[in-house]
Amino acid sequence: MLATIDELDGALQCPRTARPLRFCEGRVILRNGDGDGEVLDYPASGNTPVLIDFENSVIRREDVIDTKAASVIERPRYNSATRFIKSLLSPEKKTTRRNIARFVENLKGSAERPKVLVIGGGSKGQGTSALYDDPAISVIAFDIYDTPRVQFVADAHQIPIIDGHFDGVVIQAVLEHVLEPQRVADEIWRVLKPGGLVYAETPFMQQVHEGAYDFTRFTESGHRYLFRRFAMIGSGASAGPGRQLMWSVDYFARSVFRSRAAGKVAKLAFFWAQYFDTIIPESYAIDGACGVYFLGSKSDQVITPDAIITHYGGAM
Repeated sequence: MLATIDELDGALQCPRTARPLRFCEGRVILRNGDGDGEVLDYPASGNTPVLIDFENSVIRREDVIDTKAASVIERPRYNSATRFIKSLLSPEKKTTRRNIARFVENLKGSAERPKVLVIGGGSKGQGTSALYDDPAISVIAFDIYDTPRVQFVADAHQIPIIDGHFDGVVIQAVLEHVLEPQRVADEIWRVLKPGGLVYAETPFMQQVHEGAYDFTRFTESGHRYLFRRFAMIGSGASAGPGRQLMWSVDYFARSVFRSRAAGKVAKLAFFWAQYFDTIIPESYAIDGACGVYFLGSKSDQVITPDAIITHYGGAM
């Protein structure tokens, strides 16, 4: 169940100094031992604080103020017809639904009312309904832009949350959009309680999306090594070569004809390719996946470079 920012009272901290913060009546206030102190210069979008160290972020303060923390990327809006087409081209992945169910099941054994942080939660990710719909789970979300689904705006390189606060973290289709993925993975480790869970999905063989804000890709092994401070519960392909082929046809057509519309038509003509992923063995799917996932728990052990070589489970 999506929580409110009031549930973060005592958990917020300054992304620049890590000093405790309080958000009250549209103001970000520094907390002292005796109570509230000075009002800090962090902007707010209505009842949503923007807790970003702008000197060390790709997000610009003036853009946040001018747009009221709106997304710098135009987000599509769907009517009934386009929503049906989207359901053909991008159906909910069974892998995600299965993994989120496993994430929720493991969470419930760790706390009476687990607290989960969703990084990149400006919109609800595909396959995550089991997390959001569960009244026994408190969901806090943030993104680099404001929507009704987030409690604060922040940069994942500096999560403005105290150490060891959350029982779980979900980060889906985000790590390709950050400049320093390892720093973000370390931040996730920091804000989790001992033994806390992380679930991550990140592209491997996917073309550039969101333009200038797209930076990185991961193989399954590379993704596992990114989360090397976590004990593995599960790892593999989130979607396979069939979906990747469909995306490639899209970008091939849009490149040849210099037209996004041509790409969408070609993609629609090849939507059936993604359904072959259900019959492709996992070892082959890993090598040609359009995306990979990792489910793990916070650990004091770090996997070694030689261990990541033996970890490889592809077909090569």
